[in-house]
Amino acid sequence: MNLLKVLTILDRRYPELPLHRVATTPFRTLIATLLSQRSRDDQTLPVAKRLFAIADTPQEMLTLSGSRLQRLIRPLGKYRQNAKRIRMISKRLLQEYDGKVPDTLEALLALPGVGRKTANIVLEHAFGQPTIAVDTHVHRISNRLGWVKTKRLEETEEALMKLIPKRYRRIVNRVFVRHGQTICTPQSPFCSKCPIFASCKRVGVIHSRKSF
Repeated sequence: MNLLKVLTILDRRYPELPLHRVATTPFRTLIATLLSQRSRDDQTLPVAKRLFAIADTPQEMLTLSGSRLQRLIRPLGKYRQNAKRIRMISKRLLQEYDGKVPDTLEALLALPGVGRKTANIVLEHAFGQPTIAVDTHVHRISNRLGWVKTKRLEETEEALMKLIPKRYRRIVNRVFVRHGQTICTPQSPFCSKCPIFASCKRVGVIHSRKSF
């Protein structure tokens, strides 16, 4: 079973990320991804829905007071810091980009609180660019499969960009995140029900669980 076959199988199994349901514009994608940092999708999704029902443009975000914005996103971690970042990002977008989210990696990384993973998700999901957003799930599963042998997320991104054809890059984050959340977990993965078990080298796996 080759690399493209693995991605095809996972693409069919995980057709979407729950958060994509609300990430319908570049700005929504940016803010939803920012809110999802260190939070599960099932936590982030209702908060993002509530926030976007009130404000889903930079202009509308700046009509909210800092305290109200904090209350809207308070169920998530770092809500004070994220409220401040959302206001700073909204102000920067209005000042420098006419209220639009930029579509280059360099410009996105210059926004407050936006790291490489968040920037690549925006480029991939909102603008259709062939990027690979590498988080801990993508890093872990790529190494576990034996596709790469890396220690840092940046190294994994660089290796995968060389390894995976452009047409498949956009699905990597989606399918590996969902697979990592449900089956290929950090500790004791459910190898017995893994649809790509036959192609996995199980690098670093000491114990696995059976599903009943």
